Amino acid sequence: MRVLIADDHDLLRDTLIAFLGDEGFELGSAATFEEACTRIREDAPYNLVLLDYKMPGMRGLDSLTEAMALNGGQRVALISGNATREVAEQALGLGAAGFVPKTLPAKSLVNAVRFMAMGEQYAPIDFMTAPSEPDPTSNVAKLTRREREVLDGLAKGKSNKEIARDLDLTEPTIKLHLKTLFRKLEVNNRTQAAIIARDAGLS
Repeated sequence: MRVLIADDHDLLRDTLIAFLGDEGFELGSAATFEEACTRIREDAPYNLVLLDYKMPGMRGLDSLTEAMALNGGQRVALISGNATREVAEQALGLGAAGFVPKTLPAKSLVNAVRFMAMGEQYAPIDFMTAPSEPDPTSNVAKLTRREREVLDGLAKGKSNKEIARDLDLTEPTIKLHLKTLFRKLEVNNRTQAAIIARDAGLS
């Protein structure tokens, strides 16, 4: 069976090639989406293309459908270390050969690749049935206007004294606001709160 591994992480790509090579697969490799498309067009036909969801040139599911359409039709599976269950479900709905988390044990990965190369659709049950992780930035919406102003100052690296001066408040009041917003954001310290603030676009 011929498998193309398209992933920009050299170590992961080489590890996959080593594992699958030992199992008798014929393998090709690519480090960008454009290179993967070139390999699909120019190489002998592949039974399966493993496409990294976040590698250079990838435009999410649009690139998945583009790769699937090459040369009259390809079996393409997404491999990812951080894609959500929703992305996996959408990929499978578009007709992808499967979805493979990078956290999958080597033996399971080899079995999954063989399964998909034979024409089956694969997705790990535990990943597809796990509860979705809540988006921590959604908690920002729970903050009052004043708490958001304090969080904005915190995200900009300002001290309690500087935030108090900017907002014309006392330091004890700032400490009280911080305690409340830490609870609402479900964090334990300023650094964690600042990360959420930046992810939410507050700084």
